[in-house]
Amino acid sequence: MFRKSARAVLGAATVLAATPAALMAQDIVPAAGDSGDTAWILICSALVLLMALPGLGLFYGGLVRAKNFLSVLLQVGAVAGVASLLWVMVGYTLAFGDSVGGLIGNGRAWMLIDLSDVRAGYPMPESAFALFQMMFALITPALMIGAWVDRARFGWVIAFTAIWGLLVYAPVAHWVWGGGWLADLGVLDFAGGLVVHCTAGVSALVVALLLGKRQGFPGSTLLPHAPGLTMLGAMLLWVGWFGFNGGSALAATDDAASAIINTHVAAASAALLWILLEKIKFGKPTTVGFATGAVAGLATITPAAGFISPGAAILFGIAAAGVCFYAITWVKNRLAIDDSLDVFAVHGVGGIMGSALLGIFLSADLGGVGYADGMGMGGMIGVQLLAIGVIAVYSAVVTALVALAVSLFIPMRVSEDEELQGLDTTSHGERAWQFD
Repeated sequence: MFRKSARAVLGAATVLAATPAALMAQDIVPAAGDSGDTAWILICSALVLLMALPGLGLFYGGLVRAKNFLSVLLQVGAVAGVASLLWVMVGYTLAFGDSVGGLIGNGRAWMLIDLSDVRAGYPMPESAFALFQMMFALITPALMIGAWVDRARFGWVIAFTAIWGLLVYAPVAHWVWGGGWLADLGVLDFAGGLVVHCTAGVSALVVALLLGKRQGFPGSTLLPHAPGLTMLGAMLLWVGWFGFNGGSALAATDDAASAIINTHVAAASAALLWILLEKIKFGKPTTVGFATGAVAGLATITPAAGFISPGAAILFGIAAAGVCFYAITWVKNRLAIDDSLDVFAVHGVGGIMGSALLGIFLSADLGGVGYADGMGMGGMIGVQLLAIGVIAVYSAVVTALVALAVSLFIPMRVSEDEELQGLDTTSHGERAWQFD
């Protein structure tokens, strides 16, 4: 065996020795960026897509009635597809192109035709960075689908979310992550409490208000048709969120590991407290409650995942369950807004609360990474609250304008008869479950 191996090595050496030096030298260029960090970002991109398609689709799909299950899955898939194409064409350069006055990116990278070998400041090719950010751009509008299930017209959904991604998501992403004016003020958002959850949550509330209530709201006829699918979707979201938050470290480092630990314990504490609250209030813990609590914890920890200690992350999860649990009742009973699957109460409230709490738990005395020079706790809380206010108001106003503008060409809502029969058959000519 040794002799065979030696002969093989010798043969290979002979071939290399006979290879012209010019041929050996051509096109041998070190790979751009760090290969390990690049591989980590590619894996995380796949994990976030797992969240967006099967995860979010099943989570929302199980919560609606059976006659609307396919419409939810199709909306999630179509919104993700449209957002991805627009991200390549113009979304990425608006969010991460060279800044124009701190407000928006320029056209340097439209159609992704002028990407750098290495994204400035990060150990990876810009193509990997653009791919990872694409996943955020597609899941954010998809989150809003939960606000209008059962009644929104498919064509309106696609047109609205396409424009929304360019006019709301891309500018806000630039302000916070792309070197824009909020970043210059010191605003922090590790993985999207502001950019993803605040924008989607507030916008979802506005659309739900404009659309009006579902027939039968509130009432027992609107109960989830498949809680098991919702639970399965939440489990996929939980796993995929490791890529969402862990990947936002943008390197395979201790920051990524810390973010994942914090993500996990926040979800665990929120889910467990949620079913305890259910037991106290309703007498029984439920799978839907566990799933909703976990997602609330995940949304709340997102802005702070890489900046705080695991102990603080547990507190974030506890706050998520305690506040979001009652926010659902507040939105539907006090405000009488049919945010069907509680997008604002879970994602909006969670992301906003986590972004505000970050100003406190960033403190090194509380296990956080500490404040930037010249920025104490008071200053940090101030800039975080400023960002929350600006982003919430901007999202609400632009969402209302876009939603109403699109409705001039495509009605927002299906007819009463279509809603009664269900969108699966009336909008798509299919049935999810064939029982006869």
